[in-house]
Amino acid sequence: MARNAMIRARMEASLKAGVEEIFKELGLTPSEAINLFYHQVMLRKGLPFKVEIPNEETDRVIENTRKGKDLHRYDNIDELFEDLER
Repeated sequence: MARNAMIRARMEASLKAGVEEIFKELGLTPSEAINLFYHQVMLRKGLPFKVEIPNEETDRVIENTRKGKDLHRYDNIDELFEDLER
């Protein structure tokens, strides 16, 4: 099938650059990623992911993470599981 339809969208340059770097790591061009997204929307008859407004607790955790607060770091997976068992 001929690919002759165009999509134009405006976005922040830093968002575009960051996402295109991820696409590159995945071996996708932006056009391939957009086509993949559109195919998933067609198959699911909706967005292929949940779109939600975070609740108050989730919003607080996201904000703390951005500020580097309440983060736990582990040298390996065993340390993580030991901490979780406590």
